[in-house]
Amino acid sequence: MQEKLHTLRPAVAMIELIFALVVMGIVMMSAPQLISTAGKSGYVAIQQEGINEAATQMSIMMDYAWDENDTNASHATVLNVSNGDSELDGTTFSLGGLKKRRAGTPELSYRLYKSYDGKEFNASAIGLDAGEGVGSEDDIDDFNGTSVNLSGATTTKDYIEKGGSINIARTVNYMDDKATNYFTGGGDTLIYTPTFVKTPATTNIKRLQVTLTSTSGVNELKKTITLHAFSCNIGTYKLKEK
Repeated sequence: MQEKLHTLRPAVAMIELIFALVVMGIVMMSAPQLISTAGKSGYVAIQQEGINEAATQMSIMMDYAWDENDTNASHATVLNVSNGDSELDGTTFSLGGLKKRRAGTPELSYRLYKSYDGKEFNASAIGLDAGEGVGSEDDIDDFNGTSVNLSGATTTKDYIEKGGSINIARTVNYMDDKATNYFTGGGDTLIYTPTFVKTPATTNIKRLQVTLTSTSGVNELKKTITLHAFSCNIGTYKLKEK
């Protein structure tokens, strides 16, 4: 009597098939959410690019001289202002000749009110000076009231966000520099509570503002980004000669 032999063949169990279908279903259900998340990540990247562009414009402005009367290397002194805190005004002292410096400034400091040829200078009014125009700025406040448009055919090609108006407006003004803007709390804490009110008269602080506005056709990309900075009337340093 001959015995029959049975051979086992690989096959897919019903439970394995069901498990595979469940996994595929979860993936398909998650796909729209993943696509939406990826899109939002792209919007965040574009928003960050806008912030970087605004910060770049601010850095460009900060690289310029504090005032028109600082543009000459021999005139880069502390300037006299008409409406600054009296505590910041210069006082005279004698060290190798009569000199004028701010209270608290070391006597050997080169941050003086007089240039190398003994002259004093006043801070100038905000805005372009005589004989200057847009594109010929030489100090910080020359940028007041000017703007940069990134929507032109030649400038937009290197900018991710296209199809809308991208404008960066720049503002510079004097602001109150009174010592009352500083409040000393308990211990060693120093809390700065500035008053950003514009003042037409000259002070020791210039406030810089950059505002990027986008009117893209995509709602998620429409934005207004505003950055603030300030620059102070402290003169400049002089390299020590050996």
